[in-house]
Amino acid sequence: MAKKAVPLSQEFLKGLWTENAVLVSLLGLCPTLAVTNSAVNGLAMGLATTFVLLSSSIMISLLRNLIPHQVRIASYIVIIATFVTVADRFLAAFYPDISAALGPYVPLIVVNCLILGRQEAFSSKNKVGRSIIDGAGVGLGFIMVLFVLGSIRELLGSGSILSAQILGDWFTPWMIMILPPGAFLTLGLLIGLSNWINEMREQA
Repeated sequence: MAKKAVPLSQEFLKGLWTENAVLVSLLGLCPTLAVTNSAVNGLAMGLATTFVLLSSSIMISLLRNLIPHQVRIASYIVIIATFVTVADRFLAAFYPDISAALGPYVPLIVVNCLILGRQEAFSSKNKVGRSIIDGAGVGLGFIMVLFVLGSIRELLGSGSILSAQILGDWFTPWMIMILPPGAFLTLGLLIGLSNWINEMREQA
């Protein structure tokens, strides 16, 4: 009996919540923790990663029947590295301040297990259209988590979001929030919140 195809809407939505790369699969945690000391940095990293994810998904899906099985991982990495270079040079040319703030974490997208995992598990086995939908959902879910994480840390660490002052002079910034321990603490709370929401939905 033929396996029933997953609806495209479900293919997209799974990356936003039920299979969210950060909150559920715990993938891509290195840039998630390292660059989210502000909302704009989290957004920029999320967009760069999504660009690489979508572009490599399209290319690998197109070439899936041409890439020999024995060298597929090496081939995927070469393709991913090409689009990472494009993203890195684009940021350096047009957004040098953001590029400097993200530092080496843009080039390190090459070894982000989130991207390589989607290519191996999905794009190499599905047509281009479905791979685009999958990549868009996973990428958007990644952007959302990084932006929320960065916004919380920036708000509590400096009283602003996207450099717009939200909290007044009465607020004393929690400096720990823009330091590495703040990243671990905030991400842990977000993961705990998502698990609690999932449990409530299952019991409803």
